[in-house]
Amino acid sequence: MISRCPISQILAPLPTALSNPTPPSPSPDTTMVIRASTLRLDFVEDSNFKNKVNYSYTAVQIPTDIYKGCECAAHFPASTPPVISFSSAATPWRAPKKIDLYDVRRRPWYIQGASSPKDMVIIVDVSGSVSGLTLKLMKTSVCEMLDTLSDDDYVNVASFNEKAQPVSCFTHLVQANVRNKKVFKEAVQGMVAKGTTGYKAGFEYAFDQLQNSNITRANCNKMIMMFTDGGEDRVQDVFEKYNCPKQVRVFTFSVGQHNYDVTPLQWMACTNKGYYFEIPSIGAIRINTQEYLDVLGRPMVLAGKEAKQVQWTNGLGMVVTGTLPVFNLTQDGPGEKKNQLILGVMGIDVALNDIKRLTPNYTLGANGYVFAIDLNGYVLLHPNLKPQVSQVGGEGSGLRPSRLTPFQIRRSMIDGNKGHKQIRTLVKSLDERYIDEVTRNYTWVPIRSTNYSLNPVALYSAPPSPLFLPLPTPREYCKDLNASDNNTEFLKNFIELMEKVTPDSKQCNNFLLHNLILDTGITQQLVERVWRDQDLNTYSLLAVFAATDGGITRVFPNKAAEDWTENPEPFNASFYRRSLDNHGYVFRPPQQDVCCPGRWALMAPLLSPIVVGVKLDLEAWAEKFKVLASNRTHQDHPSPSSSPFPTSQDLLCVLIDDGGFLVLSNQNHQWDQVGRFFSEVDANLMLALYNNSFYTRKESYDYQAACAPLPPGNLGAAPRGIFVPTIADFLNLAWWTSAAALWALADPAEAEGNPEVRESSCVMKQTQYYFGSVNASYNAIIDCGNCSRLFHAQRLINTNLLFVVAEKPLCSQCEAGRLLQKETHSDGPEQCELVQRPRYRRGPHICFDYNATEDTSDCGRGASFPPSLGVLVSLQLLLLLGLPPRPQPQVHATPL
Repeated sequence: MISRCPISQILAPLPTALSNPTPPSPSPDTTMVIRASTLRLDFVEDSNFKNKVNYSYTAVQIPTDIYKGCECAAHFPASTPPVISFSSAATPWRAPKKIDLYDVRRRPWYIQGASSPKDMVIIVDVSGSVSGLTLKLMKTSVCEMLDTLSDDDYVNVASFNEKAQPVSCFTHLVQANVRNKKVFKEAVQGMVAKGTTGYKAGFEYAFDQLQNSNITRANCNKMIMMFTDGGEDRVQDVFEKYNCPKQVRVFTFSVGQHNYDVTPLQWMACTNKGYYFEIPSIGAIRINTQEYLDVLGRPMVLAGKEAKQVQWTNGLGMVVTGTLPVFNLTQDGPGEKKNQLILGVMGIDVALNDIKRLTPNYTLGANGYVFAIDLNGYVLLHPNLKPQVSQVGGEGSGLRPSRLTPFQIRRSMIDGNKGHKQIRTLVKSLDERYIDEVTRNYTWVPIRSTNYSLNPVALYSAPPSPLFLPLPTPREYCKDLNASDNNTEFLKNFIELMEKVTPDSKQCNNFLLHNLILDTGITQQLVERVWRDQDLNTYSLLAVFAATDGGITRVFPNKAAEDWTENPEPFNASFYRRSLDNHGYVFRPPQQDVCCPGRWALMAPLLSPIVVGVKLDLEAWAEKFKVLASNRTHQDHPSPSSSPFPTSQDLLCVLIDDGGFLVLSNQNHQWDQVGRFFSEVDANLMLALYNNSFYTRKESYDYQAACAPLPPGNLGAAPRGIFVPTIADFLNLAWWTSAAALWALADPAEAEGNPEVRESSCVMKQTQYYFGSVNASYNAIIDCGNCSRLFHAQRLINTNLLFVVAEKPLCSQCEAGRLLQKETHSDGPEQCELVQRPRYRRGPHICFDYNATEDTSDCGRGASFPPSLGVLVSLQLLLLLGLPPRPQPQVHATPL
């Protein structure tokens, strides 16, 4: 029972060591008054929560379907576990703009903490009697059931009438990750009711799925969830054949309003250590599709202290959560059995930023990093890992599986072993335009008392000079140094601090600070002794620069420094990291959509780990290149008439970098295309270079992308699919209740009126090109019938450039398909094919699925009292009269 009470009874003071004894005085706008001045709370800004908080009170959240409308508090009898969630600090309440469906019991950390891993088979009755609203309720129920599963669980969904068949392309149990559950949810919507009910076919299919030992699965709790509208068959022979002893729990769900005898469904559940539920309307779906977790928790509760183990769960890229289950071990009376109810889960979030501070990022060099994965092979820590985009009330897109290391390293990390290995691998540049083949050192070790494994990855290179040692941890030189993105302001703050303290001060990182001062002095000598005596205009140079491992970037002359657009932190600059991974000179043309045309850069690692480079005047160097391509000795002298070489008007001469981007051309009309992917300049020639192995293509998927909603299409409106109810439906009051609720909740965005436009998680396909296996010069003909085209290509030694000479295209017959390098929307790899090659994973090392003392007598009952006719009529009138008119939906065109 839930009743109203003063808020002071629910917001109990919480002594905490996290807050300061004397918090700062709040500003006037941080005060919240709750109803009739019952309680006044003061809030202060907190950097950890990134919000205004009050540490003296806890915050309470009650799921909407448990109690809606409570303005102050909730009262729970001692025998009923409160379905609420607490946080260690209270924050100002912001009313949601749409229905708040958040329920802590559906969060991955709660699911994994409240029960052991599950192997679940969901079978859905799609016989002819299941039609209309009942079928809609079943589809919704299955989707809600899938949301109660985590990455540690395995599942399959099948429909049955006379025969049973999977609803999707999955023919066996698959991991209940986000992408697989999405496939199930889409497939369930296509179920059609026809035929007669055949419980035997459905259960035999389910048992066969659970007995398949040739696949990867959870190997712990085994269960069958059957959704049906009712039937008379108990299929006792099936259970005697497949489930003796009772190793598989059976949960039955009676869906919809009907007059069938529910005794067979109750018998199935009670005989097989399961539970019987009734879902008469949409309001009962969310509660009844998650109550089975209480049954699965019984063996864990009865295991006592053995089950009190911390479970670690990945968050949405920002935290990891450690959880412990809370049990009710009391007795109802003398001589009575102990309770076997799990009360809930306690948890604590650990910010990934706090973990990152303990990892040796900077000591590994600019291209070194640290990553960690869990038992499922999912990434916990990685420099490329971004917080996930999730929608209110829904599950986040999850962390994608690690595809960053070879299979052997990944498997060894999951198994909790230590190891070291040096491998040759492909890495993507920071700007995601280039692919480099590099050598990396991997060293991995398990993290004690967790299910994670940590792997520092270091750049393989010659030992650095003693003058340029790698630097440790974040660039926080001193605790009192005020950071600033403005370089001038930061230097001012740094100088002011150095006037107060010495580099050997205890509040400063001495090693970090000494290397910073050392690099500053060395680069200053480089300017005074070398750069200052050079006339940059003689070489058509706009600027020279040097970037060091100590965090110094020196640009000369000062005017060029004012226009410097690169990242001031060398470790976050693409040019710096690529130079360390490549031998020789690295040319980089301006990025068309980022940098202004007219300049491009040349970089080279001078003394590891220092990189020096120049910015070249594009027009001047393009003119010089044009002179060389025309076989002239000077730009003012025409080529000799007796020269055997064709003139620049006859040939196309270009320089292309290792990513396939145009660097220089002898054709004036292509100068403004410098920096573009060469297929956009000359699709025919770029395709020929690719087909002749000068370039290799690398495709990958970005599972962390955020996409804006598609704009409404201009295809006009189309009628919504309508279910035509029968006369029996019209006479059934419960049908009106569920129909009205489904109508109102079928499309929350429409019910909301003007939904707030926000980004959502999506998958993007990325394509990059890099040099292939051809290193020598090469001649080839582009055969286009009567319009053949000759070209010659050669790699330039000690650079990342390819020199290409080709005949100009003479006719349109040589037009070919264009290679794409841009990022495009994608559904990702075909999920039905991926599950046939599951990646290695390892479940929790302990399983709680059986206890001899478990009391299975509580296995569900039907409705104990008939509903009041007056209450139902009143509810129908309120729902029907209070519903706003449904707007006609627009048809959205989805690009292929």
